[in-house]
Amino acid sequence: MGFAGQTAVITGASSGIGRALAKVLAAQGARVGLVARRREALEQLAAEIAQAGGTAAAAPADVGDRATTVAAIHDLAARLGPVDLLIANAGVGAPTLLEPFNVPEIETMFRVNTLGVVYAIEAVLPEMLRRGQGHLAAVSSLGSYKGLPGESAYCASKAAVNIFLEGLRIQVRDKGIAVTTICPGFVRTPMTSVNEFSMPFVLEADEAARRIVRALARRVKVFNFPWQTALMMRLTRWLPDWMLARVMAGYNENPPPPAPGM
Repeated sequence: MGFAGQTAVITGASSGIGRALAKVLAAQGARVGLVARRREALEQLAAEIAQAGGTAAAAPADVGDRATTVAAIHDLAARLGPVDLLIANAGVGAPTLLEPFNVPEIETMFRVNTLGVVYAIEAVLPEMLRRGQGHLAAVSSLGSYKGLPGESAYCASKAAVNIFLEGLRIQVRDKGIAVTTICPGFVRTPMTSVNEFSMPFVLEADEAARRIVRALARRVKVFNFPWQTALMMRLTRWLPDWMLARVMAGYNENPPPPAPGM
């Protein structure tokens, strides 16, 4: 199944995976709706897609705000047509600190990473149910499979996405709507640019986007990639706490700053 002639809306489209996804889908003939906070970056991306012969429209919104997110996606649907594919991609990251215990940043991660997915789905689900077709997808993380010390809030915010989509997928399975959970490993984006450690099996955003679009075309339920990092995370789940604490000790002694956008 391809995406030519379909309307695809992507949140977090101004940079990283979201930007790359927009360009891949537009190149396949999809009408692409772009949602993110930075109007200038969105309009620049829309212009690039148009110059390459594609169709794109921008609607700035902070996905952590329910009303503006729903309004932005409704605006894109009015301009591009009913949404066939939603990719709730927007996300933020910050270490979980102990002293001080950084509650405001933890709240932001849950508001954007978890509730941002819910708000985006709210904007398209009624019409998908009415039409009896559609595809809902969200970008989670391989970090969702293990509570990592120093990243507990980020991992938890993504684990919540996994469970929410799993239940939703089962609930809508007889209504013509597909649901895909996307769990990448390390991808070179502004969010990971603050990492000072060597990121194993890191992918460029363009390559990650190509893999994601292929998985979406197959309507897979859960897409964990790359397989090497997915295997590492599976093994990590069996490590004793003391070993994982030792492995992560250097990271927690010198945690990176919050990712840009926090």
